[in-house]
Amino acid sequence: MEPILFTFPDQFETERLIIRAPKPEDWKPIYAAMQASINELKPWLPFARQEQTEIDVQKTTKEAYLNFLSREDLRFHAFDKETGEFVISSGLHRIDWDVRKFEIGYWIDTKHQGKGYVTELVKGLISFAFRELDANRIEIRCDTKNGRSKAVAERAGFELEGILRNDAREENGELRDTCIFAVIEEPKTD
Repeated sequence: MEPILFTFPDQFETERLIIRAPKPEDWKPIYAAMQASINELKPWLPFARQEQTEIDVQKTTKEAYLNFLSREDLRFHAFDKETGEFVISSGLHRIDWDVRKFEIGYWIDTKHQGKGYVTELVKGLISFAFRELDANRIEIRCDTKNGRSKAVAERAGFELEGILRNDAREENGELRDTCIFAVIEEPKTD
């Protein structure tokens, strides 16, 4: 079956978050959050090392919307249920529809850090992927020095499968290692 023909919900909820497919108009809160959080994002995310203009974010948000519709990439935006405020950009990336394998990526608006939102979102994405997409494997990949992302993976029930040594190069030329965490079945809830 062609991925574009797969049907599944484009929105779901967790205890505190509404998690939904991107909409073109989401660029405004994403741009604001990105600008407010840029210093925290730069060490870990290549896009944050480049200047992000309003036009750039409008373009990437529209592309995310189109990629969601075509099932090439499934970006999700998470909003606080009570306030409607943008909290997290996330998604299921590096999709292999044949294997039903997905990689979760995420970044959070810094003002919402440390409140458990990312772990809540990741657990929600795990449930969504296993229930709605018939996932066989879900990964989180992160730099070995990114303690926050490693902690999210562990809290969400992922197992560290290995470390890819000298997997990425920083702008300064330094080689970096990458942790690969995975789940192959939905972890039991607490």
